[in-house]
Amino acid sequence: MPTPFRHTEPLPPKAATGRVAEVYAQAARDFGIPEPAPFVVLSSAPALVAPAWALMRESLIAGPGGRTGKEVAAFGVSQANKCRFCVDAHTMLLHATGDHALAERLARGQEPADEGHARVLDWARRTRVPGAAREPYPFPREEVPGYLGTVLAFHFINRIVSALVTENLLPADAQRLRPVRSLAGRSLSRTVRRPAAPGAALPLLDDPGPGPAWAAGTPVGPAYAALSSTATMGAGLLDADDQALVRTTLHAWDGSHPGLVPDPFPDRRERPGARLALLAALAPYRITDADVAAWRRPEHTDHCLVHLVAYGAFAAVDRVETALTAPATRPTTPPTSRETS
Repeated sequence: MPTPFRHTEPLPPKAATGRVAEVYAQAARDFGIPEPAPFVVLSSAPALVAPAWALMRESLIAGPGGRTGKEVAAFGVSQANKCRFCVDAHTMLLHATGDHALAERLARGQEPADEGHARVLDWARRTRVPGAAREPYPFPREEVPGYLGTVLAFHFINRIVSALVTENLLPADAQRLRPVRSLAGRSLSRTVRRPAAPGAALPLLDDPGPGPAWAAGTPVGPAYAALSSTATMGAGLLDADDQALVRTTLHAWDGSHPGLVPDPFPDRRERPGARLALLAALAPYRITDADVAAWRRPEHTDHCLVHLVAYGAFAAVDRVETALTAPATRPTTPPTSRETS
């Protein structure tokens, strides 16, 4: 049977122990999927699994705001990032919420009939462009932690999936068929519609800190802080010059998808680590076997590759988060190495 993973060979979920096994158990209970591919592929670097899961759970699943609206936001982010796997997943999850007409409108490339959902979708798509989706947000202030946490979680997850997971959500791409995605969604409906208690993922984290102000003291804040701290550990796989290149490139990024010609990324023969990190940040779907092979050394295990991809992915998340939540008068100086390492 073909593997759903690219460039890595994570351990089978049945071999998981410790917190990774706890995440799988919690995902089965609260997400309805016991071994979600985005978290299985992270398991080669176990420290990343719980923070990534916690941010998704505490925002999308248990955070403030209705599940259907947050699924629309996750769909919009995934669409903006060209993550077909996640677009298909959220179409299926919209079926699970019971809004089958909305799910199929989005699957056909149409806008939502509901004006509120249309505003959320437009806002979520624009979050990829730094500064284009600031306040006023298309949801009540008390729902900010849930919606912002959701879009930032999927700016990270989209990049991990696009880099390291194939596009096929189901075998033989079966989710492209309406009856299949509808049936798959209905099979998850009981779990998706069941209320989830906020904070259940926080015991999986190691003293993460309170998190950013926009999280307003909700469990979304510690989850975001934990992912930030863990994902940026991958900076240690690059030298100081490559770290500086990643920072300055992300600071100048306008949210666009880089063109193919000329290749805007560092040469894989000269700066393979910086190339991988920047591809993960800006165009993870363009990471090739040649890119990975150029960087691999005997000491570079799957653990290292996942950490490097996560570092690049979170560099983009950090750029989006800063622009999304900062006042218009915020200084525009590039971040220091201390802020990103």
